[in-house]
Amino acid sequence: MVTDSGALAASYAACEHLARTHYENFPVASRLLPKAIRPHVAAVYAFARSADDVADEPGRETAERLGILTAYRQKLMQGTRRVPGSGYRLPDPTRAEFFPALFDTIERFDLPVPLFTDLLSAFEQDVTTSRYETWSELLDYCRRSANPIGRIVLRLSGYRDEALHRASDDVCTALQLTNFWQDLAVDWPRGRLYVPEEVWLPHGATIADLTGGTWTPGWQAALVECGQRTRALFERGRQVCDGVSGRLRYELRATWLGGTRILDRLETGRFNAFAARPSLGPADWAMIALRTVTWKT
Repeated sequence: MVTDSGALAASYAACEHLARTHYENFPVASRLLPKAIRPHVAAVYAFARSADDVADEPGRETAERLGILTAYRQKLMQGTRRVPGSGYRLPDPTRAEFFPALFDTIERFDLPVPLFTDLLSAFEQDVTTSRYETWSELLDYCRRSANPIGRIVLRLSGYRDEALHRASDDVCTALQLTNFWQDLAVDWPRGRLYVPEEVWLPHGATIADLTGGTWTPGWQAALVECGQRTRALFERGRQVCDGVSGRLRYELRATWLGGTRILDRLETGRFNAFAARPSLGPADWAMIALRTVTWKT
């Protein structure tokens, strides 16, 4: 247990500031989350967001980014190793201000450390892997990059049911995939392509078309297939929105509805990533708010 209450409070405050101000903060800062767990969700988010930013940071050499992520892993493992009579041995918290709050959250809620090492392994993969050959490889990446967050939020809320966790996995994977299809035109100039080769190749799509910014029937067919697979995951995981109670139920409903709304927009635009990146506006959020409270199980 972290014994310096001042340092711990400062660490939580820093995590919550990051959750409120980072450009990729939904749904971490959502007021729909139960108030009691918001600081702990922010602690998890700060760890994941900062490590992910390292993986994506331009200007750093591959070896340097991997070295920083290795240091994250070492700090995580050192900080979650109990030392009799002295609580957690904090690894240089002045250089990573979110770690005290993270360690406190892990101990308070008995969170499995492999969920955090899975996240780090996915961020390391981001540094070294830019394309995927098979759908199963892509799903394995999502298992480590997206699914741990859903499982952590459920555990923070007191849910240990494995069926709920599996449903959460499906929704988290679907959300991650939707973001990939939404950002295809953003990722490709950076050298990343998340559509697996086994999907786009049979449709006659080519890398040359992407390089030229040409949206062909082949790429459209490939993304339609990706969209159908993603939709099936959303539907399969929908039960997690009904398997929890209180404010978390509304948070998960809104998240599910937001993800499927983006997928709707992608389908309407025939997945043409080069025409426009679909996003949600005020009318969409009003619709999501309405459907969140009128949700039918």
